[in-house]
Amino acid sequence: MPVLSVNWETAHLYGDAWISHHRLRHKLFVTRQKWRVPVHNGLEYDQFDTPAANYLLWLDDAGQARAAVRLIPTTRPYMVRELWPDWPSEELPESEIIWEATRFGCDRDLAPGMRRRALAEIICACQEFGVDHNIKKFLGVMPVAIFRRVLASAGCPIELISTPRDIDGYSTAVAYIHVSKEIWRTVRTKAGIGGKLLTDQTRQAA
Repeated sequence: MPVLSVNWETAHLYGDAWISHHRLRHKLFVTRQKWRVPVHNGLEYDQFDTPAANYLLWLDDAGQARAAVRLIPTTRPYMVRELWPDWPSEELPESEIIWEATRFGCDRDLAPGMRRRALAEIICACQEFGVDHNIKKFLGVMPVAIFRRVLASAGCPIELISTPRDIDGYSTAVAYIHVSKEIWRTVRTKAGIGGKLLTDQTRQAA
């Protein structure tokens, strides 16, 4: 399946793939997890959905997003700094080589094998995007179980920088996800992915 790298400037090139990811987020985070976040006409969004954000979208055969993640440079306003500035045990970054990864999720209605594949390809695409953009770390807030069972088991080194807190019944923490060519290679090997995954019209035109 293709994994798109899109932003506000390129979203129009891919039909309704980008807007379908906002529907997916509503399904994952509002309907299922009962988050109290802004919604409109079945679309979930927040103040960090801006032209500075980039989105990686795993699409099904109908061109609809079934897994996604949002990536924001820490040189722009980002979630951890704005909402939980005192939670991490170290100073929060403001750097072109550290981006925040949020709204990571995958549709549970996918068949189990396809869901595992979608998650593996989104994780691999994050490493690919990071290497392409000289990113050294992603900063994220997630349940500790996701960091360990999904990301670490896929081959991504995780560095917790906060003590866990209970959020919506999940032990949740702030952590760095390290990025490098070597990590990207490891993730690809573990997932059985041969080469690059991302479709990015901006990169292709460069």
